[in-house]
Formats: sequence, C-alpha cells, structure tokens
Amino acid sequence: MLNVKDIISTLQMVREENLDLRTVTVGINLTDCVSDDINTFKRKIYDKITRTAGQLVTTCNRIERRYGIEVANKRISVSPIGVVAAPFNAEQMVEIALTLDKAANELGIDFIGGFSALVEKGMSNGDRALIDAIPQALTESQRVCSSVNVASTRAGLNMDAIIRMGQVIKQAADLTADADGLAAAKLVVFANIPQDVPFMAGAYLGIGEADAVVSVGVSGPGVVKAALERAIAEEEHMDLSRAADVIKQTAARLTRAGELVGREVANILQLPFGIVDLSLAPTPNRNDSVGEIFEAIGLPAIGSPGSTAFLAMLNDAVKKGGAFASSHVGGLSGAFIPVCEDLTIAESAANGTLSLQKLEAMTAVCSVGLDMVALPGDTSAEMLSAIIADEMAIGVINKKTTAARLIPAPGKKAGDHVVFGGLLGEGPVMAVNMGNQENRFVRLGGRIPAPIQSLVN
Repeated sequence: MLNVKDIISTLQMVREENLDLRTVTVGINLTDCVSDDINTFKRKIYDKITRTAGQLVTTCNRIERRYGIEVANKRISVSPIGVVAAPFNAEQMVEIALTLDKAANELGIDFIGGFSALVEKGMSNGDRALIDAIPQALTESQRVCSSVNVASTRAGLNMDAIIRMGQVIKQAADLTADADGLAAAKLVVFANIPQDVPFMAGAYLGIGEADAVVSVGVSGPGVVKAALERAIAEEEHMDLSRAADVIKQTAARLTRAGELVGREVANILQLPFGIVDLSLAPTPNRNDSVGEIFEAIGLPAIGSPGSTAFLAMLNDAVKKGGAFASSHVGGLSGAFIPVCEDLTIAESAANGTLSLQKLEAMTAVCSVGLDMVALPGDTSAEMLSAIIADEMAIGVINKKTTAARLIPAPGKKAGDHVVFGGLLGEGPVMAVNMGNQENRFVRLGGRIPAPIQSLVN
C-alpha cells in the first residue's frame, strides 16, 4: 500500500530526477508459426506480431497521460529465431530479419529483439545460419537487435561459437563503416542469458515463457543519485551501510512504480504480466547517468580505485530493493555500465580514468558486462573473440549474466570519437592491448569445460 510520502516521492522522481519507464516490452512466442516454407513463415510471424502488439504504442501513450510517467521505449521480443526458423539458410534468415523489421516499423516500436541463437553447448544448422546472417541482417534492418548466448555455468564456454562471433562483429561493423560500425551496436554476446530480458539488444522470449507477455524495464540512475545526495547532506554521520539502505529503499519505490504501469499495460492489452527488470540503465544525458552516482558517493570518478567495491554495493542494493518491492523481479535487474550510453562513463573513458582492463574488472560485479564499448577499427577478429572469452569466463565462474557489446569502429583509433545517436549515444574509442595481434589461444577452439560446483574458493 502506497502512503502519502511514497506518492509525493514518486512525483518528485518523475518531475525532477528523470524517472521513466525505460521500456515496455511485449514478448511474443513464435513457435506456432513454424513452417518449412519461407513465405508461409514470414507471413505467420508478421501477422502474429502485428496482431498481438497492435495496440502497444497507443496503450503506452495512454498510460503516460494517465500516470505522468514517460514510457521511453516500446519494444517487442520474440522467440529465438535460430530455433523457430531452423529449416532456413542464411540468406533466408536475412529475409526473416527484414520481416521483423517491417512489423516493427508498422507498429511504430523502437526495437524488436530475438534474432537470437542459444549456442553455449553447440550449434544447430539453424543457429549457424542465423549467426552467418547477422552482419547483413543488422545492416539492412533498422530496428532488429540480435543476441547470441555462447556460454553458461552449466555448459562452459563454446569457444567455436566465440571465435565465430568475433568474426561476425567485425563483419557487421565493417558493413556499417559510414556509421562508425552501428550494426555491431545492435548485437550482444552473452553468458547465462536470462529468458525474460526486456532491454535491448539482449531481449528475446525464452522457450519456457507464455504465448505473449508484458514485461517492463525501469530505470532511474538520476533518482538514486539525488537520493544519495540528499542523505549525505542531511545525515552528518552517514556511512556506507546507510548509503546501501538509501539505494535499496529508492530501488523499491522505482520497482513499485514500474510494476504499477506494467500491470496496467498488460491489463489493457489482455496479456499476462511478466516481470519488472529494475536496472539502472543510463542515457547520454546529464542527471541520468550511472557514473554520476559514483561521484555522488564520493569517488573522484568512475574507474578510480574504489569503483569496483561501490559497484558491487550498488548492484546488490538495487537487487535487494527490487526483490523486496515485487515478487516478479527478473531480467538483469542491477546496474548497467555502458560506455557510450552514459555521458559520465564516456568522459572517464576519454580522459583515461576508466581503461578497458578496469571496466572488465568492474563487470564481475555489475549486471551486464562490456557494454557499448567502441574499440579501434584495426582490432582483429581473434582479439575480439579473446575479449569476449574473458568476459564470458567472468560470468561462467561467478554464476552470473555477463555480456559483450563491442564495436570495432572502422577507420578509428584509440582516443577517437564515435557517434551512434539516440539512446546508443557516443563516446571514445578505447585502447586494446595488442589489439591487432594474432591470438593462437582462441584459435584452438573447442569448449572450455563447465566449472566444478564444489571446492569453490
């Protein structure tokens, strides 16, 4: 039950602290569209997507007017195309991506996710065809996002898939060289991917999910920053235990607001409600930055010593607050540290405070991983695969989700600037040690076995 104080606090978060509902995502199961005829399959998926989510944008706009909370993005996720389109070849997979793009454009949504493959243990013919199609599919489409899960704690690391993804990322970036490698910004490689992520580029609808479901992604780094600043100003002897409580309580209020809106959307669309993903997802704007939270707590900048410890505390407090406020918290739920999507993080990377090595260390305790990281254009595919392998290993060993969204910007070198626009933002090209060297380790391929689940130290 919300009291008067909670209502006033929520109004303040909306009006002054950049609280928004970062995304309402309708997940749509496409398994009943399966066909071995490409034209039949395309017709079925287009019809089901446009039928199921036909009122999504209208409903979100109506909710915005009713509650005064902006729904920043309206999105769709679908069953992994590598599974439901298994009979088709790479060329046909591109056609399918363009059909998804056509449906997204018709509905007026921002992105559609699920051009995805789950290959942590091996690749089927459908998975292989989809992965081969990714560079062209993301280049020719405007709103399609792609994710590939290449590792899990139970299966280990599929190094053959990781090698291939390094090549695919390189190809996707090269095909969009005139846009700083934009296609690669719509592709993310995962370990331990959740089945219910509403955020892009990793959103897809898991095989175990309902026929259609509404999930929401709630953000609000500006809200957390403001709450910490108020507490520090008002409480003379505030310590880190108290700071964690402030973050936890703020996260709980954010979650309640998000679930309220999400359930209302689901009710109007006559679909079941899925989850609230409470993730501190920044935008490239002032007062909406995760990096600014680090400064609010007293760190010189994100990337300075102490950053990993504070990020661990921040991530944990957000999860605790979300779990307290709702029984339907899922997705990633934590703190994101995407370089190009966060103005303050981008500044720290540009001035050298935040290196790629420090960023990787911090991903051991955040909710995602190496996110929206622009790299020199001459970074080899093998080195991209090696960076991915390092990030996947962090997730596998720590039993957590990690991801890599890497953009080797064609023609750019370390210290240059890239611009992707919109929520994808802009930022510096980060240096990679020995980035254009060969890497015989990843070339060995095979699988790195799953870790032992006992003798953990």
